[in-house]
Amino acid sequence: MKQILYILILLPSMLFSQEKIEGIITERVSENKMFPLAGANVYWLDTSVGTITDIDGKFSIPYNESYKKLVISFVGFKTDTLTINQPKYVKHELKATSELDEVMLTARKQATSKSYLQAANIMNVSSDELLKAACCNLSESFETNPSIDVNFADAVTGTRQIKMLGLTSPYILITSENIPTIRGASQAYGLSFTPGTWVESIQITKGAGSVVNGFESIAGQINTELVKPTTDNKLFVNLYGASSERMEANVHLNTKVSDRWSTGLYLHGNRHDKKHDVNGDRFMDMPIYNQINVMNRWQYTNPEKGFVSFINFRYLNDAKQTGQLAFNTDTDKLTTNAWGSEIDTERLDVSIKTGYVNPEVPWQSIGVQTAFSSHKQDSYFGLNQYDIVHNSLYANAIYNSIISDSRHKIKTGISYTYDHYDEFVNTTDFERTENSIGAFFEYNFDNLEKWNLTAGIRIDRHNLLGTFVTPRFHARYTPWEKSALRFSFGRGKRSANIFTENQSIFSTSRNINIINSGGEIYGLDPEIAWNYGVSFLQGFNLFGRKADITFDYYRTDFQNQIVVDYENPQQVSFYNLDGASYANSFQFEFNYNVFEHFDLRTAYKYYDIKTHYNSGKLEKPLTPKHRLFANASYETQLKENGSHWKFDVTYNWLGEQRFSSTVSNPIQYQLPEYTPTVGTLNAQMTKVFSPKFEVYLGGENITNVRQSNPIVGADDPFGANFDTTFVYGPIFGSMYYAGLRFKIK
Repeated sequence: MKQILYILILLPSMLFSQEKIEGIITERVSENKMFPLAGANVYWLDTSVGTITDIDGKFSIPYNESYKKLVISFVGFKTDTLTINQPKYVKHELKATSELDEVMLTARKQATSKSYLQAANIMNVSSDELLKAACCNLSESFETNPSIDVNFADAVTGTRQIKMLGLTSPYILITSENIPTIRGASQAYGLSFTPGTWVESIQITKGAGSVVNGFESIAGQINTELVKPTTDNKLFVNLYGASSERMEANVHLNTKVSDRWSTGLYLHGNRHDKKHDVNGDRFMDMPIYNQINVMNRWQYTNPEKGFVSFINFRYLNDAKQTGQLAFNTDTDKLTTNAWGSEIDTERLDVSIKTGYVNPEVPWQSIGVQTAFSSHKQDSYFGLNQYDIVHNSLYANAIYNSIISDSRHKIKTGISYTYDHYDEFVNTTDFERTENSIGAFFEYNFDNLEKWNLTAGIRIDRHNLLGTFVTPRFHARYTPWEKSALRFSFGRGKRSANIFTENQSIFSTSRNINIINSGGEIYGLDPEIAWNYGVSFLQGFNLFGRKADITFDYYRTDFQNQIVVDYENPQQVSFYNLDGASYANSFQFEFNYNVFEHFDLRTAYKYYDIKTHYNSGKLEKPLTPKHRLFANASYETQLKENGSHWKFDVTYNWLGEQRFSSTVSNPIQYQLPEYTPTVGTLNAQMTKVFSPKFEVYLGGENITNVRQSNPIVGADDPFGANFDTTFVYGPIFGSMYYAGLRFKIK
């Protein structure tokens, strides 16, 4: 009887023990001594189920048969993933990052992923995703991403501009390894200055970015991580050729100089010297150009002392020519013989990043980032001349630590920026110097199971914008399994560089009108906006395969905006906002692993973007209210020799877009109120022969969709109605390409 009673007493705990995993996490403090690790994160991969070790390093976490991968992490230690097939007691030692040996893992990783645990709404794009398209440069690397819109800025320069949450790139903080890069003079063409093969991964953050990276982010942040000399291939060669007679070459050379130092030389060259006029308007459909891009990257690693450092030297020379087929640069420059344009850019970048992790206290670290750039652009567009020199200096010092345990993390530091601009616009010189110094503090709380929040604030003193405070907040709540409900808000402030950010105005006959309000920059006030957002991510199984859905809603409210007014077709006006300006963005996304190695991604996006112009409250021109997106990718089974096939197809559909008013033009130069809808199809297939060699073949705009007559007044380019900015779709038509990749690890 006593035995039966004893079994009955133990039965509930015995049953309960089958539904959880218990264990202890330790660290090695000496050769023969282990110490419990309090505050370590323990969670199931691809779920929101997690816990934190207690003061004795012990943990208990729920378990069911669908959970297979247990992730254990702690600041300053290597993150480990354990395979768990049945309930058992887990005893695991985490190794400090300063003790790690080189480890090589081989697995099929997700090309694009979202976290269920981070507070911010971040999409991680790997190099595998970038290989789904030709991705010759950063501006072309978002074709398979539904969160970023890509379109042409005008009908002559071939410049691609990106949008996030309905706002153009000046409202997006674009960084390279968390150092602001594409800003100021590089806004118009800077995305084409980063070759796609140099990019290791991209992190896309919706909503205001971290206060650590500055005060300018409004719509979001795009950060690119570059390939590292220690992890990139010793030799990498990528050759590309297109039916448009565009040719490109990329070569990476990496070597280990010593036990501590490694270096990489990255070479990029592209050339296009064929004049095309598919639509017969006597203007080139795309520019002819030549670009040389060289980067030398040094990496220093000293794990015993806790140091890692990167030093980058980079030089760029980019030359573009566009305009009428008959244009001759030697005889027609800045004359009315024929309309033409040249854009010559020379740029030098130097950056140093140094990080130190305390080997004795691995959750404490210090990072220092410094960067200098010199950007010089000489250009003319018909009879308009625009030159700019922009010298920039950036420094940021960051201290990371925890409070009590790793649930409470902090970042604090100071930053400094210096920018000197010298612009020549036709007959007028605009010169100014901006400098700012700021301090920031960011707190992150993470209990893994339910809540994660990041709250940051910074205060900056700017010589032209004054002293101001920038708050940012992101929070994640998990209401149930495999879900993430996120909230965010933040403030951004920036000085608008009206000429370099809107260089397409020079490819028109419009008069430039700046309505001076007494501000410090071009007589205009700084732009200030608040961004609010909510996002819900839900993962689930559909017919036994992984799937997820995402709902995003973001709103940007401008307290002040520099309105770029095209509503009078004879001029473009810049003035401070008087009234309301807002951007509402809603996105629904569905991702599904249909069967093994076949992934489907679909999205619908809706924009409601309106601004008060002098002529009234209007929709933002050339921004579709509705957009549909679909991407399908498939890989065949990997053979023993590493050979397999990859197939990728992407479809984009854009709804009607409002044209700015042309009612005062002569009838032959008037446009309808809205554009037609546009649908484009891209595809690529890749044959991987071995881990060392692969070839790819693809097509862009396979259905040969073309905008007819994209240039208003092309028959009279020096007349009052000439305008190249009414671009809503492809100009060139179908384009096919082929290339190869060769690498030695």
